[in-house]
Amino acid sequence: MSTLDWIVIGVFAVVLAGIVVWVFRQKQTGSDDYFLAGRDATWLAIGASIFASNIGSEHLIGLAGAGASSGMAMAHWEIQGWIILLLGWVFVPFYSRSMVLTMPEFLERRYNRESRTILSMISLVSYVLTKVAVTVYAGGLVFKEVFGIESLWGIDFFWIAAIGVVALTALYTVIGGMKSVLYTSVLQTPILLLGSLIILVLGLKAVGGWEQVLAACRATPVNDCGDSMINLIRSNRDASFPWLGVLIGSSVIGFWYWCTDQYIVQRVLSGKDETQARRGAIFGAYLKLTPVFLFLIPGMIAFAMAKNGVTVNGEVFRISSADAAFPTLVAKLLPAGVKGLVVCGILAALMSSLASLFNSSSMLFTIDFYKRFKPQAGEKQLLSVGRIATVVIVALGILWIPVMKNVGAVLYNYLQDVQSVLSPGIAAAFLLGIAWKKATPKGGMWGLIAGFIIGLVRLGAKVYYTSGVEASDNWFKYLFYDVNWLFFSGGMLLFCILVVVGVSYFTRPASESQLQGLTFSSTTPEQKAASRASWNRWDVIHTCIILAFTAAFYIYFW
Repeated sequence: MSTLDWIVIGVFAVVLAGIVVWVFRQKQTGSDDYFLAGRDATWLAIGASIFASNIGSEHLIGLAGAGASSGMAMAHWEIQGWIILLLGWVFVPFYSRSMVLTMPEFLERRYNRESRTILSMISLVSYVLTKVAVTVYAGGLVFKEVFGIESLWGIDFFWIAAIGVVALTALYTVIGGMKSVLYTSVLQTPILLLGSLIILVLGLKAVGGWEQVLAACRATPVNDCGDSMINLIRSNRDASFPWLGVLIGSSVIGFWYWCTDQYIVQRVLSGKDETQARRGAIFGAYLKLTPVFLFLIPGMIAFAMAKNGVTVNGEVFRISSADAAFPTLVAKLLPAGVKGLVVCGILAALMSSLASLFNSSSMLFTIDFYKRFKPQAGEKQLLSVGRIATVVIVALGILWIPVMKNVGAVLYNYLQDVQSVLSPGIAAAFLLGIAWKKATPKGGMWGLIAGFIIGLVRLGAKVYYTSGVEASDNWFKYLFYDVNWLFFSGGMLLFCILVVVGVSYFTRPASESQLQGLTFSSTTPEQKAASRASWNRWDVIHTCIILAFTAAFYIYFW
């Protein structure tokens, strides 16, 4: 890092601090202001926050690592702007009408209080196992690679960098709440996009162009069925990414993440009205088309450079591991000043992802647990409890990092693997809750419970069988460990849907008054008219453009 790089980082820090101070001086009278920015956000802030919250270390490190190890296989999870459109067009009207603060609160209105508690518990567990552990681990790894420091004061620099990012992010999130997350995202998103675009351009120049990347990846088989790293659709006999399993599994995970997860949906809940919330989702869908090109393809470029023996500054380019692909590109390719800008982009992604996590987790615990048991608690007490809960969740996530490193060789694969077993039960409850009026409170609740139990068993089996123990083949090992994780996720969704339907036929349905406005068939003509008035032809045109681009991408990389 040169002096110019540190100056660029310093300027970024000053601007970021200025935004936080401005937010802090705004009036935030209670938890609604703190958690949802007073429900006054516009489409620009919502879309930027959706993208910046999603783009974290799992992309800078994990997605680039996936590109370097398996090529285009994980692109299915990134070319999912079409699912964000489902959030904007299908789910936003129901969420806006309900005026809820959290997704568990929505399930309470649709089903019962127990469903709310179960979803809150699942969400907090998923934050510990995925978002906290992955983001903190990748934050430490990226700065260790970029700065080239092994240890400092006798401590592994990985942990110094990881804890430092957590502390810095917590500072501005605790001070400003949701508004600081939204408005700093507007700053961070263009920096992240610009920095990653520079890496893409310089990487293509160094490797000799896109054709060189294609040639290197086409020459690298990924299975015995004739597929190479460049193939998006692979044989159904592929052990890791069979095409049918990928299409099913990525859709299940995507539906849960983009349409029902508090981490993402909280951004549209902060919109001033249904129009702004929907357009924010559409803008977020546009931005979601970029990660494949900005993160996954640079990973493939790093693979091609290492395979072809490309020389950079007199040294042969090498990557120590797949997950080190992106930070190695930053360290080796970028000139002074530009490296500082890209480091700002990386820091922005890490901080934005963590900030969104801090805000969402504190909101879940405060609103869905603490406030229920202490309804008389004042606003200041609620905010204090939320901050303490966030500290505990982050600490648990850090403790999980050693286990995570053992379970998943590639960060992004680990992330999707864990999410594939936590998402089906939630997806089934929300999908049937809105689409099927006859889904009863008990049915939705037991669908959530079934999904959570099966998911934990599968995750426990994964940890156990990857620990190196000698285990004989049996039906349990086959079902909960050997079966491809993507097919398992699809099977879980089907099973949870059957549980919801089966229990619903033998239990009491919700009342008409409870269901009003929460399902398709119980929406009133006035509510339908209000939703129709919230969009125009330009919203439809932009939606069609996103769908067309997605189709073209699949055709090109088929």
